[in-house]
Amino acid sequence: MQLIYLSPVPWTSFAQRPHKFVEWFHATTGGEVVWIDPYPTRLPQLGDLKNRIKSTQCADEAEALPKWLKLIKARALPLEPLSGLKWINRSLWQGLLQQIEQIAKRKTSFLVIGKPSLLALDLIQRLKINGVTSLYDAMDDFPAFYQGTSRLSMAAKEQQLAHSVDTVLVSSMHLKKRWDAEAVKDVRLVHNGLDRSVLINLSITNKVQKNLVFGYVGTIADWFDWEWVTALAIARPDDTVVLIGPVFSPASIELPTNIQLLPPLAHAAAMKEMANFDIGLIPFKRNQLTQSVDPIKYYEYRALDLPVISTNFGEMTFRAGVDGVYLSDTPEDINITVAQALRYQAAPENAQQFMDSNSWESRFTAANIL
Repeated sequence: MQLIYLSPVPWTSFAQRPHKFVEWFHATTGGEVVWIDPYPTRLPQLGDLKNRIKSTQCADEAEALPKWLKLIKARALPLEPLSGLKWINRSLWQGLLQQIEQIAKRKTSFLVIGKPSLLALDLIQRLKINGVTSLYDAMDDFPAFYQGTSRLSMAAKEQQLAHSVDTVLVSSMHLKKRWDAEAVKDVRLVHNGLDRSVLINLSITNKVQKNLVFGYVGTIADWFDWEWVTALAIARPDDTVVLIGPVFSPASIELPTNIQLLPPLAHAAAMKEMANFDIGLIPFKRNQLTQSVDPIKYYEYRALDLPVISTNFGEMTFRAGVDGVYLSDTPEDINITVAQALRYQAAPENAQQFMDSNSWESRFTAANIL
């Protein structure tokens, strides 16, 4: 068996769910992978160039391609939402479609779509004729990331995609309920997970300082709740709030001096910094975009046996009362939430058990999709 994977992110971006899926597929089946890098599926915006530079800066260093993976880049202009211009991009990837069709004829193939697009729909139509099984991994509410015409275009393509594939994976309960309500025939909940290889040799540092470190590792964009983070820093003036990652949406107010902004790090280095935290933070706004999010940093914090303070959003809402998780509804309840988190008792066996049951391997294997 071989995997044809139309990815939502470039292969050279920092490793995330798509990378872990193809690694799991190869480790499980021994099969080769054809990875297709994404192309623009919305109209261009003024900040795209700056954001592209920052995204490149936060990626892990590119490594040589695995021998079992073939990388293909889809050529396209950022015109997809303009239906009258579909023919332009379709003319650009005719060679790609023919290439993939020939690859699929060589051996049993499995097509996975990581993001809705016109190319994805064209691939499904072509490969179904050859009996190729298909899957859509809905890891986000993709239309929520778009505006105007681009959002409408993405929503329409996602609807068509979900009803065209054989199976839909979803990463959150909100997405599960949504696609179940729309009568998609086979919807399976597969939460995000963690990479045990990065965490296996890390441990919580025995701290001697009295001051606490509240830490966050990840992208800081529109969904980041600066108001909540600022309120935390003000409420805990003797402690430090450390934020590590690329900043696409800076704070609109002057930040307290005990907030430290650090540049993005490669994943392994970021995990080492995370091991020095006393409490892991997930300070996201509660809106349409975040209601479908299952944050990977939750799994990484808990695999290090860190207590987690999160705003009450998305999949974290369903973790109210879970050991080590403390939800904050408003900035006004921060002191109460911190006091609860500080009562958490860490134990090494907790971290090992959590890693075993929440690894990417256990996630995809349990989904029974091969």
